[in-house]
Order: sequence, then structure tokens, then C-alpha cells
Amino acid sequence: MAEPDRPVPHRPGAISLFFVAKAGVFALGFWIWLLVLAVLGDPATGVHLIAATGAITTTLAGVVLGVRMALQRNAAVRHAELKRLLVDISWNAFAAAGNSDESGTVVPFPTLSQEADRSTNRGPGDRVPAFERGERNRGDRRR
Repeated sequence: MAEPDRPVPHRPGAISLFFVAKAGVFALGFWIWLLVLAVLGDPATGVHLIAATGAITTTLAGVVLGVRMALQRNAAVRHAELKRLLVDISWNAFAAAGNSDESGTVVPFPTLSQEADRSTNRGPGDRVPAFERGERNRGDRRR
């Protein structure tokens, strides 16, 4: 896919990348600390538990933050593309309406007349009961 001509207005990532990198640095520090404690060969103590807990926690936090950053980035790209498509569609519709010599060349959106969903024996302000609407015919379920 080619890169767009216009700049993307919003791309999250600088702050998120900072926190992912920070979690990665802390995770690396905890893993090195745990490795040093394991190489020294001392019996497992509370320090080992703290190093292992810190290593696991910061690694998981880094992974979660990295996934969140990737999802935000993809959502921002999709949102920018959707906005571009909407602008293109509206511009094309505007240009087609402005350039049409005849009214038949532009196809309007289908609309129902106001009389189409009213019964003939009701006034404009009368309400229609749900089972008489006819939009969904589920059979006669009245009790």
C-alpha cells in the first residue's frame, strides 16, 4: 500500500514508546539482577523472590504496553484512512451534484415518504402499536 500524499494528522506513539522502553529497561535490570543472584549460587532468599517478581512483572507490563501501543497506532491509521475516504466520498458527491446538467444523473439516497409507514386510518400524530407495525411479522403472539 502506498503512503498517503497528505500527512496523517495524529499518530500516537511518542509517550507510549517512552513507557514501553522504560518497562524494557526495568525488566532488563531485574533479569540481570536475577541472573547475577542465580550465578552466585546462594540459596533462594527474599532477594531472589523480589528480583524474580520484578523481572516477571516489568516484562509483562512492557508486553502489555507494547501491544497497546501497536493497537493505538493501527487504530489511528485506520481512522485517518476512514476520514480520507469520507472526505473523498463527500467531495465526489458534491462535485457530481454540482456538475450535473440533468437532475437524473445524480442518484439520491432512498427515502421513504411520510405516508409510507402510516396506516390510512390514522392521523399524523397517532401512535402505532408495536404489533401492528408490519416491519417484523413474527406471527400472532398476542395472548
